[in-house]
Amino acid sequence: MFNAAQLEGLTRKVLEIIPDEMGQAPEAFKAQLKAGLQRALQDMDLVTREEFDVQTAVLAKTRAKLEAIEQRLADWDKPGKDV
Repeated sequence: MFNAAQLEGLTRKVLEIIPDEMGQAPEAFKAQLKAGLQRALQDMDLVTREEFDVQTAVLAKTRAKLEAIEQRLADWDKPGKDV
């Protein structure tokens, strides 16, 4: 789902928003944060943008096929139309 670089980047962004007054986050905290983020993202059952785009294309193709079949059925059902 998310590769290591994406997870590292997300962890860095979260750590950047921690106020300076709290000091530098120790390595143990960073590891816990990274693990927590990974669990939360897995629990959300997210997909990558690439997977989403692929499924969108599949859906569009399927929809076009369905519309063509519906049109053929509508034409077939017209009175006086040869099959």
